[in-house]
Order: sequence, then structure tokens, then C-alpha cells
Amino acid sequence: MIKFNEAETAENYTFSLGLRERINEVIDGVMKQGAEKLCLLGIGGTYASCLMTAVHMKEFSSAECIVENAAEYNATGNKRVDGRTLAIIASVSGNTPEVIVSVDKLHEAGAKVLGFISKADSDLGKKVDYLIEGDGNEQLKFLMAADRWMFNRGEYADYADFYDELDAHLADDLVDVERDADAFAADFAVKHMDDPIHYYIGAGNQWGAVYSYGMCYMEEMHWKRTKTITAADFFHGTLEVIDRDTPVTLFLGEDSQRPLAERVKAFLPKICANVTCIDTKDYELPGIDEKYRGHISFLVSHAVTNRIDANLEYADRHPMEIRRYYRRLQY
Repeated sequence: MIKFNEAETAENYTFSLGLRERINEVIDGVMKQGAEKLCLLGIGGTYASCLMTAVHMKEFSSAECIVENAAEYNATGNKRVDGRTLAIIASVSGNTPEVIVSVDKLHEAGAKVLGFISKADSDLGKKVDYLIEGDGNEQLKFLMAADRWMFNRGEYADYADFYDELDAHLADDLVDVERDADAFAADFAVKHMDDPIHYYIGAGNQWGAVYSYGMCYMEEMHWKRTKTITAADFFHGTLEVIDRDTPVTLFLGEDSQRPLAERVKAFLPKICANVTCIDTKDYELPGIDEKYRGHISFLVSHAVTNRIDANLEYADRHPMEIRRYYRRLQY
């Protein structure tokens, strides 16, 4: 397998899960101090991670969960963000310009900020109220914080059981997903590396995954033109520009919005002969109870797209690290 280090892949998830004690300490503390609202804030890929957790909370919690794109928050603000709010951000670089401005604005509103920051001595590392340092999977970090929030509100009776299963099985299971998806990913990469445009569709927590994959990976890293669309909105515009040969990939997860994706899956063959489905149900997760699979579907699809990335990079002879404009020009 190209660019596959089993130990490093497993450690990515194990490290993130290992942060739960510190995450719980922060969440428990701010809630005892009177915090009642969550604000998940990001830009680009971190905003997409917020979307994945937000739909999970919408399904299982009555807590107020505000989701903000950092640039939009800086322009408009949000009167619901106040001294009863804990905002959660993430940054690998620690110097994301829009998020730096947002943290100042959040503080002006009275909110406290928890930051998943890779570098403690970075601009953001120094600005946040609660710092959790290190790399790992940011999507999982957002999920763990939200789940603890719900647990403290009495909305997550299965919290301990769920995380016992993740601790015991998640890392190995997702390594196996990458291994099982590799042959499919290699074929996908060769088939689609010269697409003039590719449509990606998702619902539920797969929408955040699709949004991130189209923008942060296919466009930013691979320089491929994409259009991302929710399964709910597909029938209100996008279907009219799909024809027999249009490349379309549909992501199907296992949360409450799966029927929206299944509706698209049932329709697409009527108008298109170039459809790919990435269905998290196709991958085994030994040790993870069926009732929890929907909670982590976005991690499964991410494992699949990891293999597409590695194989597309090789097929296209285009290193994913190269940027033409991002952080190279002033904007």
C-alpha cells in the first residue's frame, strides 16, 4: 500500500482518545462555572469538523450548539454568544488568521475558549483559555467534547460504554478500513484523476466529511475542481446538471440522515452512469456496537478517502503538500 504506516495511523486515533481525561476536565469545569452553550467555530477544514459534531448534537441533545464559520463570525458576530458560552476551536498551525480574530471577538462577548492546538507557543495557543496541545484527529476531539457536554446534561446514558468500545477497538478498526478500501481507492484514483469536475454528495455527519473532502483535499491539495452538495438539496438544482457521464460520488453514513442519501442513491442511476457510492456500512468495525456506528461514520469515510488521497497523489504525480496560492500570497 502506498504511503500507509499502520502504526502511525493507529496512533493518530489512540492519541486523540487519550486526550479525553483532559477534555472532560475542561468541560466539567466550565459547566460547573455556569456555561450553558457550546459554540463550535472553525474555518475551512476545522469548520467542516464542527459541522460533523453539530449534526450529532442536533440529533441527541437539546443543548444550544452554535456553529460558526470564523470569517463570518468576525464580520457579523452572534448575539447568542455570551458569558455562558464555551467556544471550541482547532488549529494545526496555531496561527490561522481568521480564528485569531475570532478568539478576540469571543472574549469580548464574554465567552471562554477551548483550543485544540498543535503548538502551545503559537498565537492561538497563547490566546485560548483552555489549551489541549498535540496533533491527532480533530474530528474526534470535537466529538469527545460534545459527548461530554451531553453526558453532563444527562442526555448520554451510553457514554461510558461507547468510549470503552472506542478505546478498545477504534484505532485497529480504522486501520483495517484503510486496508480494506485500498483496492477500491486505487481504481477510483485512476478513473477520476482527469475529471473536469466531480460532484460529491452527503447527508448528516457525512455532509461535513464531503464538504471537507471536496474543499480541503480535492481542491486545495489535489487541485481538482469539485462541487459539494447536501443530499437534501440535491433535488433542488444540482440534479439538472447531472448527465450520463458526470462523475458523481455519494457518501452514505449510518446516522439519522442516511435515508436522505439513500433517496439520492435510488435516483442517480436514472440519469447517470458514472456514480460511485462510499458507504460506511460496507466496512466492518469489530467490537463497535451497531447502535454506535452512526456516531462515527465520518471517521470511517475519512479512512476511505485517506486511501483515495494516497493513490491519487501517486497516479497524478502531484505531491499533496504543494500549494500555489494558500499561505503563499497575501489575501
